[in-house]
Amino acid sequence: MKAGWEVKALGQVAKTSSGGTPLKSNRGFYEGGDIPWLVSGEVAGSNIVTAKRAITQKGLDGSSAKLFPVNSVLVAMYGATAGEVGILRFQASTNQAVCAILPNADYVPEYIYYYFLHIKPWLVGQAVGNAQPNISQAKIKAVKIPLPPLDEQKRIVAVLDAAFEGLTRARIHVETNLQNARELFERSVALALSSKGEAVELKDVVSFHNGDRGKNYPNKSEYVVEGVPWLNTGQILPDGSLNATKMNFITREKFQSLGGGRVQQGDLVFCLRGATIGKTAFVAPHTEGAIASSLMIIRPSGKISDRYAFYFLTSDLGKEEIKRFIGGAAQPNLAGESVGRFRVSLPSRQIQDEIVEQLDQIKNACESLATCQAAKLQDLDDLRQSLLQKAFAGELT
Repeated sequence: MKAGWEVKALGQVAKTSSGGTPLKSNRGFYEGGDIPWLVSGEVAGSNIVTAKRAITQKGLDGSSAKLFPVNSVLVAMYGATAGEVGILRFQASTNQAVCAILPNADYVPEYIYYYFLHIKPWLVGQAVGNAQPNISQAKIKAVKIPLPPLDEQKRIVAVLDAAFEGLTRARIHVETNLQNARELFERSVALALSSKGEAVELKDVVSFHNGDRGKNYPNKSEYVVEGVPWLNTGQILPDGSLNATKMNFITREKFQSLGGGRVQQGDLVFCLRGATIGKTAFVAPHTEGAIASSLMIIRPSGKISDRYAFYFLTSDLGKEEIKRFIGGAAQPNLAGESVGRFRVSLPSRQIQDEIVEQLDQIKNACESLATCQAAKLQDLDDLRQSLLQKAFAGELT
């Protein structure tokens, strides 16, 4: 710690307050409201300038919600966003999941913001509760914070502002490179799969043996440590493999009792329901297993290779076919017979193999780029934490 800096509990130098939620059943608290009302998911970034929701004056008066002033530092206290921090740049109220650190003459709001950004990992570690992690207002007030003179706070903020602006530009550049690589690969897949061959229905070149449903599915109490693989959507990885660390198993006796849904080597499994609809994986290296009811088995015939089928099903072309047949509102779903009606451009097996080899090479190159860019993003995060560490140790020059 730099000589001359004081260290105090936040509650000694700042007033804090939490917000509140007007009764949801009282329409008069919300309808026609013009008072901005933030929830914890909107707390992030050095400049909070908008709110998605609003309440009325009656809602404000009839609840524990409060109108917080400009330059209040907001800290999210509950749930997945616990520990997020931002600076309020307009007058607004919040729900009870947000703690406001109110401005005063003893500190620069941006300095407090950067300090809480610095201690976020530690602060999140102080959260209690499992289903709903909770950082109490008392814990926030007890946070020990180094407080240099105001001029030094302003200098630190100016240095961090400039450095973080550069880091943000660098992150945008890296993320743009990643997005460009993904788009290049998708375009390459679509071009390769649509440029040659005759359009046929998927049911003409694959077998839907065992269909998309089995019988007598096991519950979690019937899982065993070792046995026959039990495949579900959560095990499907983006590269088309199955996550071995999340694999569930059933006994051979249970497997043999199933009335359907048995896979064999060379099969693909395809997700028919929910947000993960269209996820596809190779069963290999497994030679047997059974599927959950959210999956269906796709068994390529000699007319189509498994990898060619995989590239089609996971491509933008496959996604367009899903859109043609998808049903359901709350829970999107496909019927197995609809998947059979997907139209796929089918060249000879030799050309399929050539296309797959070409796409494998492009995929490997894109994955190498993604690995490199991910390392750069980690380096940027590490640099950011290093700058914050130096700033609050008095070592920032």
